[in-house]
Amino acid sequence: MSRCRALTGLNSPGIRENPTLNGTILMMLSSIDQQVEINRCRELGIHRYLIKPVFQAELLSAILEAMAVESGSGKTAELRSTLSQRSESSLRILVAEDNPVNQKVAVSVLQKRGHIVTVAPDGKRAVEVLERETFDLVLMDIQMPEMNGYEATFVIREKEKITGGHIPIIALTAHAMRADQERCREAGMDGYISKPIQIKELIQKVEEAASASRPA
Repeated sequence: MSRCRALTGLNSPGIRENPTLNGTILMMLSSIDQQVEINRCRELGIHRYLIKPVFQAELLSAILEAMAVESGSGKTAELRSTLSQRSESSLRILVAEDNPVNQKVAVSVLQKRGHIVTVAPDGKRAVEVLERETFDLVLMDIQMPEMNGYEATFVIREKEKITGGHIPIIALTAHAMRADQERCREAGMDGYISKPIQIKELIQKVEEAASASRPA
């Protein structure tokens, strides 16, 4: 019996026959790289077939893709609608983040919204990129090697005292305590997004920052 068949027999009735699981996205992780297995999974309504070992970035990309293209009801359809709505104008966004998975989430979501995204793997590189290029917004991770988000923001704000201007900086932080939020503001950041990154919150904060930075 193939692994896909075994999947349908895990519960009685099977997942597809259980009304409480209607619209559930199914993905198969398997060590068998055979077309017959892939075809069988497709027949059973499984959205993606991934060959093990599966890297985090690959798994995340597959999940986002499956959720974006699924035409079912409920949260999946809502997510698809959210991702498909483009911003009023395209923004140049710098994502300062050292975690590859968080990088991929941010880039995937923002590009689907029509934005142009550049990634810096640490605070030091983010400062260097900002010296060479112009951006509309920065998503700044707090904990990074070389130079953390607070330090990078301090450097950016000090340079702005000389050059003028104010680029919106939104913190990406796993700490959502009030004290951490206040520290972000004191460091010169314009807002924060809690991690793990939630797609709707990311889009909302980016849109708010973009609207605030546009001339009246």
